[in-house]
Amino acid sequence: MPLLDTDGWAKILGGAEVTVRLVFLSALLGTVIGVLGGVASGARVRPLRWLVRIYVELFRGVSALILLFWAAFALPQIFGINLSTTQAAVLALGTNMGAYATELARGAIQAVGRGQTEAAIAINLSFYQRIRHVILPQAFITMLPPYGNLLIEVLKASALVSLLPGVNDITREAQVMRINRGRIGESSFDIFMAALIVYLVLAQVISFAVRAAELRLSKGMDVGRATRTTVK
Repeated sequence: MPLLDTDGWAKILGGAEVTVRLVFLSALLGTVIGVLGGVASGARVRPLRWLVRIYVELFRGVSALILLFWAAFALPQIFGINLSTTQAAVLALGTNMGAYATELARGAIQAVGRGQTEAAIAINLSFYQRIRHVILPQAFITMLPPYGNLLIEVLKASALVSLLPGVNDITREAQVMRINRGRIGESSFDIFMAALIVYLVLAQVISFAVRAAELRLSKGMDVGRATRTTVK
């Protein structure tokens, strides 16, 4: 089995740097949207809840590839909004992730016991204080396992960015090397094996980070519960 040479690995790892940056920015946007959307889903203002529901159904039901092409090609032509290829990719992946993250956040917030909210109201915490200090810290723990899966889905969806010009992610670098190999009739097996390995490693890093965060936060909550039990 042929092995990828040093220059080939350098190109794949250079593409990995681009992929990590895209995933990070997309996840940041998607997480912000998800948290805000999850909180807004429980708002008393009905039109706000409707807007959140429309957003979720629209961006969850449309392919990430279609969103990517809309951000890159339709926005400039229809609305005159010119984005760089990277900005278009982050916008498409982030809004797509945000729709799923909104549902995760909504479910996690609803899973927090009603007694927690009532206790927060009893000590005169404002709505923002209840969300910030009582509801979200507990909801985050419930969200973390499916949130990790969502991050891995964003990582895999980032390969679609290779269809746009100017973003040399892992998949794009692999495709360019494959084309160059094909011109001289050489096999490309080692190229895509290297790309597979890098994607797998990145996915494992995400899984490990999420599990570590879940254990750390859960430990803190267990300490808090033990303290409350001792006081009682």
